[in-house]
Formats: sequence, C-alpha cells, structure tokens
Amino acid sequence: MEMTLHHLALGARDLEKTAAFYRDLLGLREVSRHHEPGGRLRSIWLDLGGPVLMIERTEEPVRRVQGVGAGPFLVALAVKPPDRVALERALALSGVPVEARTEHTVYLRDPEGNRVALSSYPLPGGRTN
Repeated sequence: MEMTLHHLALGARDLEKTAAFYRDLLGLREVSRHHEPGGRLRSIWLDLGGPVLMIERTEEPVRRVQGVGAGPFLVALAVKPPDRVALERALALSGVPVEARTEHTVYLRDPEGNRVALSSYPLPGGRTN
C-alpha cells in the first residue's frame, strides 16, 4: 500500500490574511473557498503541488511553538535555491522577518504565528523539491 500526503490543515483566526500570506507572498495557487450554510467563509484551500493546504477558520487562540513542539510544529515548503533567495527578498519587503536560517532553509512565521520553512534541503533519492 502506498500513501502520499492528501492535505495539510491550518486553523486561522484571520482566513483572508493567512491565505494571502501563502498565496500572494509564497506563490501558492488558490483552488477553492468553502462557506458555511449562512454564507460565512469557512476555509480557503491552496495547492501544494498535489496535496492541498486547507486554511480553516477557528476561534481558538494562537499557539506559538518554539523549536520542536508536540504534534505538528512546522510547515516546510520545498523551493529551489534561487527561488528561496527571491522569496526572502519579497518577504523582507513585506516586513516578514526571517527567524533563523541554515545552509538550505529559512524559517519564518505566517500571520497566525505558525512556523514556516522554505527549504531546498536534498531529500532521500536526490530530490530537492
């Protein structure tokens, strides 16, 4: 049996602002919006190159993770090294600070405080993204 990632869901208090971060700054394509029966926006879905990033409305308070947290603690997006440099410039112009960096990865936060990595670290089998 072979499995792959189907979707990743992030809770967000501000759906539009969080989706704009991933869509407008990081370049993910919006694929759909879902509303509650009364018309209120419930979620915005973005393409992760097959899997979907589902940004779902929540009223829960933000949970800020430092380092390695219990359960999911990082959204790592694969990028080519030149694209990572260009994204860093765009993020800096938008006021999004880089929290940390390694040779292959930069770490930052989305508007909800979730840790995000832009990485070109080589994966098993020689894949970089």
